[in-house]
Amino acid sequence: MLKVFRSIIMGAPGSGKGTISSRIIRHFSLPYLSVGDLLREHIARGTEVGREAEQYIKNGKLVPDVVVNKLVINELTESYKEKPFLMDGYPRTVAQARELWSREALRPNSAINLVVPDDEIIERIKHRWIHRASGRTYHLLYNPPKSAGVDDVTGEPLVQREDDKEHVVMQRLLEYKKQSEVIIDFFREKGILENFVGRKSNEIYPKVELYLSQRIDRTVQ
Repeated sequence: MLKVFRSIIMGAPGSGKGTISSRIIRHFSLPYLSVGDLLREHIARGTEVGREAEQYIKNGKLVPDVVVNKLVINELTESYKEKPFLMDGYPRTVAQARELWSREALRPNSAINLVVPDDEIIERIKHRWIHRASGRTYHLLYNPPKSAGVDDVTGEPLVQREDDKEHVVMQRLLEYKKQSEVIIDFFREKGILENFVGRKSNEIYPKVELYLSQRIDRTVQ
């Protein structure tokens, strides 16, 4: 058992990372840190690091490692030092991974990697349609609208996000693999990587839960 369990969670777009994370948080009462949410919060509050990041985003550029590292390391130091956490959205580059690993007091002792076949992810995403005004989401196979092509509540037409179109999903998966390969290798070399393979979240989650139950000392979390 680990006295303080600190983990990152990784997975391609559409891998069910949000679903798995929410079940982990609920079952194990782990504090959850979404770096994307943290960044948006700092931008909304107009903090120094938020203003720095916003300038890059407004110009259509990626927020550089030095800014992201500052954001995350400050948050972990202030709110999670010697505390457990499940972190999503960081690190995204090997430079970020090295920076995190260099902070011994904040270093993760687990890296959960969700591995879902590309064809399953494409099938999940390409059938998603939304009602733009409300954000209601439908899935043509698993949660279809009552009437084809229209929102159940308003009767207004549904649209498909550009990111959910099949050719875009395929490109996003290629980009994710290229980006994540070095991160996965980094944590494999550190001996903390754990891969969880499956087609459905309900198939993957029990494996994750078993893994975590053998590592989290719930008397001290």
